[in-house]
Parts: sequence; structure tokens; C-alpha cells
Amino acid sequence: MLLVVGQIGKPHGIRGEVSVAVRTDEPEERFTAGSVFTTEVPRDRRVSTGPAAASAGVAYQVPPALVIESVRWHQGRGIVQFEGVHDRNVAEALRGVFLQVDSDTLTPPADPDEFHDHQLIGLRVVSLGGEELGTVDRIDHAPSSDLIVLSRSGGGTALIPFVSQMVPTVDVAGGRIVVDLPEGLLDL
Repeated sequence: MLLVVGQIGKPHGIRGEVSVAVRTDEPEERFTAGSVFTTEVPRDRRVSTGPAAASAGVAYQVPPALVIESVRWHQGRGIVQFEGVHDRNVAEALRGVFLQVDSDTLTPPADPDEFHDHQLIGLRVVSLGGEELGTVDRIDHAPSSDLIVLSRSGGGTALIPFVSQMVPTVDVAGGRIVVDLPEGLLDL
């Protein structure tokens, strides 16, 4: 399974560097010289993808993989130089592209109470009493805490703060998450 660990932003300077919005807990480990990423061009964004993607006379097609040549950090974002991208026009053609890694290459977290998002997606969510509430649609990473986006059994979605008081049990092997929610939380 491919996991998005970053998204290319706007060019930085004139030599092909781009800003990268990082979507991983270990950016300094994941974004190093020589790191290889599978690319995905998002369907809902304007991204140059083929020979018709000429910008100022430069034809460029987003490759299936990008390799980091160098990286430096500035205000929480990576400023990345990819191999073969040494021009601002080519860097502009990469804007919006997702950077992905294969989940099989990830080392499991050392902390037993820590999980990768992909491990949780699709798990059943049940109450302490065993009532089926739905399944995990995705995990949103908010500033105050992570949120489980619950796809409710009866339709619709709900947000559950991913804190130990409300999520006492995560059983990845058993395919379920047990929650202890305050009255009315799922009705918000």
C-alpha cells in the first residue's frame, strides 16, 4: 500500500528547488539525500503531467519516481532538490504532486501505543458495551490531537479525538478499536 508522506508545493528560487509539505512523523528520517518517492498526480489539482505541460517552452512529464538530491529545512517545510530538476519551470510542473512510500518499507513504531495511519483505516469501531459504531475512514492530524474520522454504520461521519481517555483499546490484529465516548459526542 502506498502512503503519502509529502506534497510538493511551489518552487523555491530559480534552480529547481521546491517546498514540500511533510506528512510524516519522522521527516528528518524520511526526507534525506537518496530517498526515493513514488509520485502521484492528484486528479483535483492542476498539475503538469505530459508533453503538453510546457511552461515557457519546457516540456516535462512527471516521472513515476523522484529521488532527493538534497534537502534543507525552513519554517517546518522541506526545501528539496530532486535529481534531474534544475530549473524553476520544471519545478513548477511538479507543484501539487504527492510523494509516496510503500507501507511495507516502514518500520513498526517502537511504542506499542503508536500506530501508522494505514494500520487503522478500515478497523471496526465499537463501544465499551460492544455496539458497532462504524469503521475508521481516515485519521486527521489536528493541532490539539489526532482525530478518528468515523464512517458511521447508519450513514454519515463523526470525529472522535484519538486520546487514551476516549480510545482505551486499539486492537490492530483483531481489527477493532474500542471507544468510551461521552454522551452525545457522535451527534455533533
